[in-house]
Amino acid sequence: MGSMVRAAGLRGLPTLVDDLGGDGRALFAAHGVDAALTDTDDAVMPSLVAGRLLEAAAADRDCPDLGLRLAARQDTAILGPLAIAIENSATLGEALDCASRFLFVHSPALTIAQVADPSGRPGVVGLRYGSTEMDPMPPQVCDNGLGLLHRITVLLSGGRYGLRSVHLTHRPLAPVACYTEFFGADVRFGQPAAVLRVPVSVTEARVDGANRVLREVALDYMRAHFPAPEQPLDEQVRRLITQSLGSSPADIAAVARRLQTHPRTLQRRLAAAGTTFDQLQDGVRRETAHRLITTTDLPFSQVTAMVGLTEQSALTRAVRRWFGKSPRDLRRDG
Repeated sequence: MGSMVRAAGLRGLPTLVDDLGGDGRALFAAHGVDAALTDTDDAVMPSLVAGRLLEAAAADRDCPDLGLRLAARQDTAILGPLAIAIENSATLGEALDCASRFLFVHSPALTIAQVADPSGRPGVVGLRYGSTEMDPMPPQVCDNGLGLLHRITVLLSGGRYGLRSVHLTHRPLAPVACYTEFFGADVRFGQPAAVLRVPVSVTEARVDGANRVLREVALDYMRAHFPAPEQPLDEQVRRLITQSLGSSPADIAAVARRLQTHPRTLQRRLAAAGTTFDQLQDGVRRETAHRLITTTDLPFSQVTAMVGLTEQSALTRAVRRWFGKSPRDLRRDG
């Protein structure tokens, strides 16, 4: 059975379908879902059903930018208790970290992570939106999720936040102007991941009206009522390495801090699980390098930085060890 998502994630969709000349309740009913659930705060539905509903609504109303239109009608309220913690974070960086750690409260299948800039520009980082169940994400899910992340960032920052460009994983479904008007920035299609490219300094921006007490109350509530999905230690470490790769230290000390443990303790626990930190890090680098080399045209110098290596020669040696060929040959044979 797949994971679930809060029905509030589709809040506004029945009305949007109605406004486009359709019947929102009937559309939901055809997929076995009561449209009224979207107005509740605790109802859930299968993530895959939610994704199919978005795609079906877009097809039914011949509305290729439906995901963006829905995002324009939504705000942090669809996130329930997570919204309180996000809105009362002191900075955007703190809000993003909170969203990254607790997005499972909204849906275990969705992820938000700060990653290295896909274009390799200094002073720029990526805010990546993804799914552990839908790869690639359906276009409307991608548009709605990244569109909502953009909208929430605008709301928290009080306006423009320096968005450099937007990466989407699919081809343009509507006129490109629909996307650039929504995001207010250049939009690139057919990219490996859904990403907002933003200045590193955006994480330091203050959130007006933040209340530390309310934030802690919300965090305590989520910890008590929504225990994080159990995940093997090696998977936790792999996830943290992946999130940090190329943008911040991904050594064992940094990962141990995120897991609130001592590096030596982490080493012992990984050994008991039959692996080591270096093996996990090497595996993440291998998978990331293969994806970037075979699915993008990024210069190898940028791939080097994005997998956390300092010299292109180190990438060449690693790729030969992993795949028995040079980066250039791997890209050619793809």
